[in-house]
Amino acid sequence: MPGFDFDTLTDRRGTHSSQWDNMETLFGVSPKDGLGMWTADSDYATAPCVRDVVRAAADHSLFGYFADYRDYHDAIAWWMRTRHGWTIENDWILTTQGLGNAVALCIDVWSQPGDAVVIFTPVYHEFARKITTAGRVVTECPLARAGDRYELDLEDAQSRLTGNEKFIIWCSPQNPSGRIWTVAELNAVADFAARNGLLLVSDEVHHDLVYRGQTFVPMAVAAPEARDRLITATAASKTFNIAGQKTGNLIIADARLRGEMAARLRSLDYVANGLGLRMVAAAYSAQGAAWADAQMLHLDSVRQIFDAGVNAIPGVRSLPLQSTYLGWVDFSGTGMSDAEILARVHSVARIAAAPGPQFGAGGEGLMRFTLATSHARVAEAVSRLERAFADLQ
Repeated sequence: MPGFDFDTLTDRRGTHSSQWDNMETLFGVSPKDGLGMWTADSDYATAPCVRDVVRAAADHSLFGYFADYRDYHDAIAWWMRTRHGWTIENDWILTTQGLGNAVALCIDVWSQPGDAVVIFTPVYHEFARKITTAGRVVTECPLARAGDRYELDLEDAQSRLTGNEKFIIWCSPQNPSGRIWTVAELNAVADFAARNGLLLVSDEVHHDLVYRGQTFVPMAVAAPEARDRLITATAASKTFNIAGQKTGNLIIADARLRGEMAARLRSLDYVANGLGLRMVAAAYSAQGAAWADAQMLHLDSVRQIFDAGVNAIPGVRSLPLQSTYLGWVDFSGTGMSDAEILARVHSVARIAAAPGPQFGAGGEGLMRFTLATSHARVAEAVSRLERAFADLQ
C-alpha cells in the first residue's frame, strides 16, 4: 500500500513467536517447511509510529516505574470517538495484562466456582478454556448457520440456560467467522442479557479490522441502555500486532461494576506495562490511523487471493469476511471427517491452521487461517491447499 510495506516479512522462526515457534509442538508442522497461520497476529512490521516510540524509549535508556496514564487514556478516548463513534470518559478505562487476562479477571470478579458463563459458538476457543480452567461451567449456545452467515438463535439459547449463568462473553466482530453484528442483533443480545439478569462482557478486540462497505458498531453505542451491565474489552493488539506487550482495556461506564473490577486489580497489585502504554498511545494517533487504513487495503487484497483459490477447490468454501484477517474455511463439502481434513492441511499442505472443532459447536468441518501476511505467502498457502486436495479436482 502507498507509503507502507506489508509484503516484506521478517523471518519469525526462532524469535519466540507463538505463531511460528509453537506450530510443530501443537500441529506437527515444522517451521522449516511449514506455514504458520493459526494464531491471530500478523507477520509484517507494526506501524512506523509505534516503532518510533520504542526506539525513543530505548534511546532514553531508563525503564523505571511508570506514572501518569493521561496520554494513554486520551489516546484511547480519541480513537474510540473518531474511529467508532463512541464517546467515553478516561476514568472508565481499566488496564489489564492483555485481553486474555481481562476475560479471566471478569470470570474471577463476577462469578464463583460452579457458576456458568454463556458463550455463542463457534467462537474464540480461549473463552471456554478460561471458563473451565477457573472451575466454572460453559453454557454453550450454538449460532445458527444460514449459508455463509452465522445468525443468532436466542430462542434456542434461552432453552439452554440452567439458571446458574452469571454473564455472557460476547464476541464482536465474531471470531472465527468475521461476522459483523447488526445494531438490531446487538440490541437483541443486550435484551437477552437483561431478561436473564446477566452481565455482558463484549470482546471487541477485532473492531478496527473492518473491510470496505462494512460498519462496526460497539455494543455500548448500539445498546446504551445496557450500560449498567456492560463491560467492553478492547485492545490495540490485533490492529497493530502488539499482543506481546500484554496491554488491554476494560471500558466500564457503570461505577459499581468499574469499582468491583478496580478493587480486584488493586488486590493483585496490578500495574500496566509502561512500554506497552507508550506503544498503544502512539498507535492510537492520526499516524496510526493512516497505517491501519492501509493495512485494511492490504488485507482486502490478500483475502481476495485466498478466497478465489480456496473456492476453486471442489467442496471447499472460504466464508466471505466482513472483518478480521481470519479466513474461516468450510471443508464439509468434501465429505471428509475432521481428522482427514486436518491430515491434509497439516501433514500434506504443511500449513499450521487452527482446527474448527476447537471453536466449539458449529466448528466441525472448518478450519481458521490467519491472512495477515504477504501476498506471496497467501498465494503459497493457496497452492499448497490446491495440491493437498488435488484428487478432488
